[in-house]
Amino acid sequence: MKISAKIESRQHYHATEVQTNGTVKTIQLPVKPSGYGSSVNGGELLLLSLATCFCNDIYREAEARGIPVSGMTVECTGEFGAPGEPGMDFKYRAEVSADASPAQVEELIRITDQVAEVHNTLRKGLAVVLER
Repeated sequence: MKISAKIESRQHYHATEVQTNGTVKTIQLPVKPSGYGSSVNGGELLLLSLATCFCNDIYREAEARGIPVSGMTVECTGEFGAPGEPGMDFKYRAEVSADASPAQVEELIRITDQVAEVHNTLRKGLAVVLER
């Protein structure tokens, strides 16, 4: 699966697009009050990425196990320090409503945590390479 993200930014203009296997989607992000850049920061988007991955994966894993999920909430938190410092203390919690026993729901959450791709990417660590 090939995934990409692209931003085009100039004064009072901020266009954001994501793409998976050639399917393009736009995401509306407001411009900063200064007129340059996004009013949403990268840390917020990184945590949203974790939340989105877990949310989507809960539904995928529930379907694979025949568990009807009627809804879920996932909240991710983390801390960032001075410019250039990596984030730390990333945590998340999830609540899942499903037509299943509490033990089955808990197992679904644990399994999803183990297979969530964005989570596993951060847990493993990876090189981010600037191409010029």
